Amino acid sequence: MARKERRGAALYVCVVLLRPLLMVLTRRRWRGQEHLPAGGFVLAANHISHTDPLLFAHFVHDAGYAPRYLAKASVLDLPVVGRLLRASGQIPVYRESGTAAQAYRDAVRAVGAGRSVIVYPEGTLTRDPGLWPMVGKTGAARIALESGCSVVPAAQWGAHELLAPYGRWPRFYPRPVNQVLVGPPVDLADLRGRPMTTDVMAEATERIMAAIADLLGELRGEPPPPVRFDPRQGGLPVIGNPARRRPHPGTSGDRP
Repeated sequence: MARKERRGAALYVCVVLLRPLLMVLTRRRWRGQEHLPAGGFVLAANHISHTDPLLFAHFVHDAGYAPRYLAKASVLDLPVVGRLLRASGQIPVYRESGTAAQAYRDAVRAVGAGRSVIVYPEGTLTRDPGLWPMVGKTGAARIALESGCSVVPAAQWGAHELLAPYGRWPRFYPRPVNQVLVGPPVDLADLRGRPMTTDVMAEATERIMAAIADLLGELRGEPPPPVRFDPRQGGLPVIGNPARRRPHPGTSGDRP
């Protein structure tokens, strides 16, 4: 039985405000909670909609943990909502900046203190045409290898039916099913204790992304693509809505 995390007053306020709404707007199909361990760990998941942080937080909270994200600093800097989210323990990430490393140090301290941290290894909404996980970034692997904690993979599906990727208007009917499937921790034993070289980080990240993709394939009832989509090779911007920016000359948005 996993140890339940303590929740602060700010998180309690978020739960009181949001959980009843999510109970009404969505149906739930959650599996794999038994893989969530006691103590500090990284929970790594795919990212398909701007609504899935709320839906996934609902799952994490009801599983007995305090939802704690590596979250975009732009959200945490909002006047009222941002203050509440920061007070609830979210860790700000200033993406594509020299201060991003501070977020990983904060995450390492959090798991070292026995807390769970949610990481989207893709770093942004997926740009894969079929909404499969893309090539991952090394943040989740770096936290795990530096701290020695477990990385637990999870797949979510259904949030995109409430709000399409980069969509502006939610759809409330038919009521979407918030599906979550958690798998056993990713095996990184042979990589621990080794120098954190580019190759080691890439191998750890690939194992994490493969585990997430396989879980999503199980949720969707179809195999994931053999090659993960790489937005850089597709000429897409690293962050932000790709529809608002033109691809780089001489590149294509097709799957590599």
